[in-house]
Amino acid sequence: MFDLETLRVIWWVLLGALFIGFAITDGYDFGTAALLRVLGRDPEERQVLLETVEPTWEGNQVWFILAGGASFAAWPMLYAVSFSGMYLAIALVLLSFILRPVGFNFRAKIADPRWQGLWDWVLVASGVAVPLLSGVAFGNLFLGVPFRLDADLRMSWQGSFWSLLHPFALVAGLVSLGMLLTHGATWVAYKADPRLAARAVRVARWSCLGWAVLYLLAGLWLTHLPGYAVTAVDPAGPSNPLLKQVAASGSWLSGYARHPAFALAPLAAFAGALLVLWRTPRQGIAGFIGSSLMIAGTILSAGFALFPFLMPSSLDPRSSLTIWDASSSRGTLLLMLGATVVLLPIVLLYTSWVFKVMGGRVTLEHVRGEHRSY
Repeated sequence: MFDLETLRVIWWVLLGALFIGFAITDGYDFGTAALLRVLGRDPEERQVLLETVEPTWEGNQVWFILAGGASFAAWPMLYAVSFSGMYLAIALVLLSFILRPVGFNFRAKIADPRWQGLWDWVLVASGVAVPLLSGVAFGNLFLGVPFRLDADLRMSWQGSFWSLLHPFALVAGLVSLGMLLTHGATWVAYKADPRLAARAVRVARWSCLGWAVLYLLAGLWLTHLPGYAVTAVDPAGPSNPLLKQVAASGSWLSGYARHPAFALAPLAAFAGALLVLWRTPRQGIAGFIGSSLMIAGTILSAGFALFPFLMPSSLDPRSSLTIWDASSSRGTLLLMLGATVVLLPIVLLYTSWVFKVMGGRVTLEHVRGEHRSY
């Protein structure tokens, strides 16, 4: 049905789609949590903000599980190298995922404002940490990750957690954070009480402008970062990175010259930002659609710049992992594709159904009524 080369491209596209799905659906959860103490001025207002995401945040994590499972099954070498080398950074991200439900549950069960304040800050920290650290990790891909493979494909890592905090990687992390802060603000503008929504509109404007400045800065910086190009590889060959040849290229953006269609991704990101700035003041869903488009364009533009690399190596360019030499076998990719064709529509339908059922705003009067009922 599909040869190995085609399946590798399909799974590269699917992996990107899963990460975009995760960033859009779970992204507004993290953005709302990160803005909890900015938009909410008292416990009742913060409860309104949390109730806009409480019906959906657990279901939205399905996208994270799917993306992690797809990485493990379709790109086992990528999964192994990243989890081994970036262990501490990934552990911090997972800790943030663990603390988030703890924050939701304990905050709801404790009436003491001081303890509620503590769990509010836990939610804020988790909402900031995940997008920031994820962006830092992605930024390090453009710098090259300090690993190499020996003749038996055993990986050795020569970096540390602190070495990941390169200035460019930090800029990438701030791009990711600004992107999800905007997404959270447009969600609040769409779903929360009009008084909170008006504040969210102002935050969305500023965070969107901040994202645009940082996104442009990262793009200009990329033009000065040396990139890689694969000079000899068999796209349908065995999954052995050491069989290819890699040479330095002008920059990571040189792929845009070879594939002009890639330019649609950053254009989509800026189009989404303009939609945020134009439509969010109306406090409708259009602003949220704009921030979703901004997220998709940002992730795609980074993925296109790296193509066909999944994880470049700064120590030994030939050890770099690409879509042509880091995948599972044809049988595994084909089996996983069949499962995805079945599962992904179910997830999409469920997500759409939840959005429909949970429509409408969460108001302060609604929250006050809940408190009186207790």
